[in-house]
Amino acid sequence: VQLVESGGGLVQAGGSLRLSCVVSGRTSSINAMGWYRQAPEKQRELVALIITSGGRLKYADSVKGRFTISRDNAKNTMYLQMNSLKPEDTAVYYCKAQDPPYYEYWGQGTQVTVSS
Repeated sequence: VQLVESGGGLVQAGGSLRLSCVVSGRTSSINAMGWYRQAPEKQRELVALIITSGGRLKYADSVKGRFTISRDNAKNTMYLQMNSLKPEDTAVYYCKAQDPPYYEYWGQGTQVTVSS
């Protein structure tokens, strides 16, 4: 399984970005996909998660109401729409696919920088 993110960049506070994660390979056993982020000198944290069977969603409290995770199965792509961005959202954003019970796959990351 390969994951490739895109869509990061530099944006002013209050602005929006949409991240994309294209998934390829053996995807039939993936049961969850998510977006994570890691700011400098901080641990990687979950931003948003989608359970592929049933579509249940989960968001970090810090992004609820501002970020939306979604999938387009026809395009094998997962998205993260980020609105009302804040400087504290600045981080490298990664997508991850979970293939239980042993495997998880990560993308290479895309930088998001929010200026004040």
